[in-house]
Amino acid sequence: MQPPFPDSSPRGAPATLTVAPAVRPPVTPIDMTAVETDTQVALAAVSAESSFSFKVLTVNIHKGFTFFNRKFILPELREAVRAVGPDVVFLQEVTGNHLKYPDKFDNYPDTPHYEFLADTIWPQFAYGRNAVYNNGHHGNAVLSKFPIVRSENHDVSISGPERRGLLHCELHIPGRSVNVHVICVHLGLIEEHRTQQMDMLCKLVHTDIPAHAPVVVAGDFNDWRHRAHAQLERGAGLYEIFVQAQGQAARTFPARLPVLRLDRIYVRNAIGHAPVVLPSRPWSHLSDHAPLAAEIEL
Repeated sequence: MQPPFPDSSPRGAPATLTVAPAVRPPVTPIDMTAVETDTQVALAAVSAESSFSFKVLTVNIHKGFTFFNRKFILPELREAVRAVGPDVVFLQEVTGNHLKYPDKFDNYPDTPHYEFLADTIWPQFAYGRNAVYNNGHHGNAVLSKFPIVRSENHDVSISGPERRGLLHCELHIPGRSVNVHVICVHLGLIEEHRTQQMDMLCKLVHTDIPAHAPVVVAGDFNDWRHRAHAQLERGAGLYEIFVQAQGQAARTFPARLPVLRLDRIYVRNAIGHAPVVLPSRPWSHLSDHAPLAAEIEL
């Protein structure tokens, strides 16, 4: 019988088996630039989709005086605002300067009221001066724990002695690619004026704010006839968070026994959670308006 393989080795030497080397496929180098790009895109997508919440508070502080201007209580009001712990505060009727009151009240601060209220809790603040008179001026203010990268006060006064404004601030939230826009509002007492002022607000939202950016509009709307909801929803896509959560705006005025639904918090591209009217104690003697607070989810 013949061996299965020819034996080519010398007689007497052990037979050897020759094995051909394995053929390996070519190695494709890893494109690290592409990997880094894909990683950044993935991280950005996660950041954009993850939710983020912050607390807001809005209150008309009546220039730091109690109802009927009987007592100056700004220091007490500051402690009450601190106790709530908001990240962003919307203030109306904030005194920027007054020449006579420091001599009349021992507890009157030397600094503008928005700076006194911000103190060490809210490192960022903006003020919009609306009403100017012989002894001083007052307006709206925003206090923020987040950087205010831009602010502008829009004069929306119509006619007569009422001076009104919209204080627009752009906030940078760390880790977010899109800034949050907040607008502090104090509208007029005359309905025709409020209608025009809300048209100006809608125009501001459309022209100055990107369509995809979160927006929070809060303040004293003086809208006792409840006309703002439809106008702001139709004109700017803004939704009132108490209406969404409870079916109607909150009663805020007068603070001791609220009847009128004057103060509001509207949002766009955001969700309002747990809106509350702050309890009468201690607030009923700190302002003639009951404050509103809520969590805003982006």
